[in-house]
Order: sequence, then structure tokens, then C-alpha cells
Amino acid sequence: MTIHDGSSAIVTGGAGGLGEATVRRLHAEGLGVVIADLSEEKGKLLADELADRAVYVGTDVTDDGTLAGAIAAAQQLGTLRYGVITHGGFGGPPERIVGRGGNPADITMFRKTIEIYLTGTYNTLRLVGSAIASADAGADGERGALVMTSSIAGYEGQVGQGAYAAAKAGVIGLTLAAARDLSGAGIRVNTIAPGTMRTPMMETVGEEALAKFASAVPFPHRLGSPSEYADAAMFLLSNRYVNGETLRLDGAQRFQPK
Repeated sequence: MTIHDGSSAIVTGGAGGLGEATVRRLHAEGLGVVIADLSEEKGKLLADELADRAVYVGTDVTDDGTLAGAIAAAQQLGTLRYGVITHGGFGGPPERIVGRGGNPADITMFRKTIEIYLTGTYNTLRLVGSAIASADAGADGERGALVMTSSIAGYEGQVGQGAYAAAKAGVIGLTLAAARDLSGAGIRVNTIAPGTMRTPMMETVGEEALAKFASAVPFPHRLGSPSEYADAAMFLLSNRYVNGETLRLDGAQRFQPK
């Protein structure tokens, strides 16, 4: 399994837990990497640490202009062939579609969740995919590959997760259709659906809650690590016969209703 030499990648949400681990892994493999994120401080610190062929670009995945800036930066680092879409971080409190008192959920929160997790993913997919399509094809006709991020909530949404589950299920549904759409351009598309991952954001819940979450994972009895996500992303980017798949990364966990 190899990646194209002299290539570059964009990682949306590249300053966050899963994204940072992916940036580090791709950079270690020799790729130029754009850290596309709204977190300027974290993004610049990571870029400065990695130094050569790593840059931070402030990026809003729902905004074509900032995505264009990330694409241009990646093309300065090498031939843009790869994208990993890990952005997230938005989420209101759990909310039932109809609450116990009979009140309906806030439609504004639903729309915002869909906009960030599903529309933002599609927007990145179409713009980065278009840029990759301009690269020269390899011997097998491949120009590059993209990895999207869903969640096992897209399969087993819990109580109060209606908006998030719908968005992540949308990414799962998009995967095969996107792989088929982009096949003519020689671009593969796959998705990772993580379970409960030990990201910096997750760690804010405290050790007692983390232990409870870990106990729900059949094996291994722990949360997943961002480095394991990065390993999965690297596999999907580099194995040229994997296409249109959603890989559950969850230790055989299946979310219960709550």
C-alpha cells in the first residue's frame, strides 16, 4: 500500500483530536498537509511544530472561499490528491424530538447540525474532489482519495441525538453514491464511523464518565484513540481497492437507546 510521492492533503478539523492525529500521520508519511480548521491558535501551533510542508489555513467548511484558500495552500505543498474530513465540535445538549412536556425540539439546532456535519462534508467533498480531479492519473487511473467521518450514531442514534444521528447517517448514505460519482475522475471515497473515541473534547467529561463509556465497549474495554482513527484513515487513503465503504471503528460497540 503506497501513496503518491510529492503529494499533499487537506484535513478539515485538522487542529482537533481526530484531525490532529491524522495530520501527524499523513505528515509522517511524507505528505504536505493543510490543517484546515477554525481554531487558529491550535492550528498554528501544530503547523509550527511540524514545520516543513505543514501549514494552517483558517477554514469554514460551509464557506466556499475559505475552502478555496485551503485548496490553494495544499497545491503549493504538492499535488493535491488526498482529503480527510474530520471537522466537528458542534453540538447542543441532547434534545428529544418531542420533549417530556410535549414541546417540539428546536428546529434551528437541527438545521445547524445538518449544515455543519452533512452539508459541510458534502461541500468539502465536492470542492476538494474537483481539485483532485485535475491531478495526473497514476498507472491504475487513480488520482487520489477522500475519507469522510460519520459516527456509529449514524446507525444507532440514541435518545436526544436525532439531529446528530440524521447528519451522520447522511454521511453514510453519501459514501457509496460519492464513490460512484467520483469514479469517473479516478477518486476513491470511503468513510470512517468511529465509536467512543478518547479525544481532548471527550476527556472533559471526567474519568468516572470515561470509565462508564469504556465499560460499554465489548473489546478492547477502552475508548478508541485518535491515533487509531489516523491509522484507519491512512489505510483507506492508501489501499487502492477499497472504495465506497464505511468502516466502523468501535471495538464492536453498539449504542443502546441511552
